[in-house]
Amino acid sequence: MKLPRRRFLHLAAGAAALLAITRIASGQGYPTRPVRLIVGFTPGGPTDIAARLIAQWLSERFGQPFVIENRPGAGSNIATEAVVNSQPALLMVSTSAAVSATFYHNLNFNLIRDIAPVAGVVRVPLVMVVNPSVPTQTVPEFIAYAKANPGKINMASVGNGTTPHMAGELFKMMAGVDMLHVPYRGAAPALTDLLGGRAQVMFEGMLSLTEHIRTGRLRALAVTPVTRSPLLPDVGQTQRGD
Repeated sequence: MKLPRRRFLHLAAGAAALLAITRIASGQGYPTRPVRLIVGFTPGGPTDIAARLIAQWLSERFGQPFVIENRPGAGSNIATEAVVNSQPALLMVSTSAAVSATFYHNLNFNLIRDIAPVAGVVRVPLVMVVNPSVPTQTVPEFIAYAKANPGKINMASVGNGTTPHMAGELFKMMAGVDMLHVPYRGAAPALTDLLGGRAQVMFEGMLSLTEHIRTGRLRALAVTPVTRSPLLPDVGQTQRGD
């Protein structure tokens, strides 16, 4: 199946995140004490970085500590279930949570019923990067290389069913290439293996990768938005290479 370029961009343009809270707490005075802000990914990823900035701003605004609590795993489902079953807490929800509703079976919560959205806070575009050992400079070159080496390229992601995983799967589908998906429990361990050459390619939020791209430790092949990113102005869009 070959998806149109525009469809790929709509599905994989970025990892949007919003604040949510358990519905049982939505009518209470809030906050009257320190607040937990639960993140479904390991420290250092784009969702975690955004959550820490939001927590700092909320602490200053409301005069109460907003404490980050990382609960990685299962495409952020572990964090969501922890909030649903806990005392009132905030949850940093990414688009991975929406994917999980269909990707995972027998979840112990209903995202629409049990979680109330509070505010959209950030939109993080994705970037396609490779380890410098991969002998490609552009997306067309990468596709040709992947077709010449079927099943030999490890594609790292922050976990099964996450937005970066879906972006990679859509790319594989569109390009007709065979890559081995290797899921990790967050951006930090995935990035460690990508930098070490144990993984060769990754789709991830720009916030996690920009500095590594600028220093040459990773090579950016494309960004997913329909326009060039001011963070990586010399990197083209994915549709130019499909």
